[in-house]
Amino acid sequence: MREASRERIVTAAIDVLARKGFHQATVSDITEQAGVSRGLISYYFPTKHALADELLDRYLEGVHQVLDVEGTPDERLSAIIDRALLAAHRTRHVQQMALGLMIDPGTHPLYAAAEARKDRLLAELEERLRELFHARGAEDPHLEGIMLRSLLEGVTVKLVIYADQYPLEPIRRRILAMYQLPCPTSDLIESHPRPAGPMRATGAPPEPTGPSQ
Repeated sequence: MREASRERIVTAAIDVLARKGFHQATVSDITEQAGVSRGLISYYFPTKHALADELLDRYLEGVHQVLDVEGTPDERLSAIIDRALLAAHRTRHVQQMALGLMIDPGTHPLYAAAEARKDRLLAELEERLRELFHARGAEDPHLEGIMLRSLLEGVTVKLVIYADQYPLEPIRRRILAMYQLPCPTSDLIESHPRPAGPMRATGAPPEPTGPSQ
């Protein structure tokens, strides 16, 4: 029961921070969303910063888990691309929460501290990407790893901002083609639309604001 309550708090915090941003979100907002008492939140997370630390740690651990695939170098790269895109689509509110904490000058130190705590995992992520591109014969495996991360992170930002308007499947196929990987035989998300018109921002991350009273 305690673990279930803790998870309700975490889930509610992700949603509230994604919608309101760190500064405007209050503990009361989170308690109302989670359906728990303020005292219970304080028991698990003494401060809002401590709660943000937990969310960011989980987020970075999830990024690392995308690499847990096996197969030939091409099979692994194809699976990593698909897993990253699928995760970005299914957890847009999580991505929006993390993006808001990362780009807001007031909370960027929290994000930087989380990266420092997860330094070993992030270093392993970079090394595994470097090994993957080395196995594929890349001239500069380290640079290729950086480029892949930048590409997938850019797509994630666009998904946060444009939500279901973003042409995820065509982008996925274009990325696979860029790396000379086999064309998939089915869509990553069967029901995902392929919009033809201009995209309109519908899920932009919250603007940085001052602390709420």
